[in-house]
Amino acid sequence: MATLEAIRYRAGQLEVLDQLVLPETCNYIAILNTQDAWKVIREMKVRGAPAIAIVGCLSLAVELNRADRFKTKEELDIFIKEKLDYLVTSRPTAVNIQLSAEACKNLSSRLLRDNGVGADAARQQIVDFLESTLAQDVQDNHKIGDFGAEHIVDAKPGRKVRVMTHCNTGSLATAGYGTALGVIRSLHKMEKLEHVYCTETRPYNQGSRLTAFELVYEKMPSTLVCDSMVAAAMKRFELDAVIVGADRVAANGDTANKIGTYQLALLARSHNVPFYVAAPFLSIDFELATGESIPIEERPHHEMTHVAGFRTAAAGINCWNPAFDITPAHLITGGIVTEKGVFQPLQLLQSKPNN
Repeated sequence: MATLEAIRYRAGQLEVLDQLVLPETCNYIAILNTQDAWKVIREMKVRGAPAIAIVGCLSLAVELNRADRFKTKEELDIFIKEKLDYLVTSRPTAVNIQLSAEACKNLSSRLLRDNGVGADAARQQIVDFLESTLAQDVQDNHKIGDFGAEHIVDAKPGRKVRVMTHCNTGSLATAGYGTALGVIRSLHKMEKLEHVYCTETRPYNQGSRLTAFELVYEKMPSTLVCDSMVAAAMKRFELDAVIVGADRVAANGDTANKIGTYQLALLARSHNVPFYVAAPFLSIDFELATGESIPIEERPHHEMTHVAGFRTAAAGINCWNPAFDITPAHLITGGIVTEKGVFQPLQLLQSKPNN
């Protein structure tokens, strides 16, 4: 069965699946420019670090495809860099969009210096680069899924495994297939998945609304648990692994992911359950030595006090609503799964490009 398609891009036309109305309604939103992309990312109609980067890149491709012909490469370069800097402000914690933006700006700078390339040819090369992010993410996700599944199965030879995941890291958070949920998909494809337990992931309920939706859609054996049930579930169901995604990984392996990840890692350590992080290599920020330097986005209070527009908390109560927390590297006992393989946190610096 094909996975859900959260991002549709055809010949310069971009649509994204509105994840705020799932699972009740599947509604696609047309993205005509970078302003549209910034808005859907900020409002969490699109979420997940890989998907954020891809939608940002493709929205710029749409604008470049529709823009009048640029008279000079200088004009093109200024336009591209202004748009990318704007897109990066949509969500500060996820590093993927920042790194994609830097790669695109570097390409624009190289083309600016190349006297053998005209403005229109430079524009087309930029568009080709931006469009390539969609297919590349799907390819990387399949590698992440297979590397992670094989690593988990090798530790439990001869039987199927029980795993837990947090938030949503599937095709709805990426270009397709997924990172942590991609590993679970690969386990299912290998007929090695006995059961998957997904957390509801308060306060935004990405687990109950989105991950549960994907699991049911693909008929994987699965059970939803409240965030407050995790310790009891680990003890009751004797899990073989916990696997989560990442919005940013520091050079030492400290990982920023959806709020609640840190407590899952602590509980996994207490129950001797291997804890894995699955993310594209692009999520590793080698410029940050530790997780202490990762900016943590704080979300509006109404996301905690209201559900579907109805108040569920006492009026006047103060709220603290960080979107992410930091899991220390020493708690990532299973490894960090990337499209380049599975690394222990201390191995990350050795894998740094040009190291």
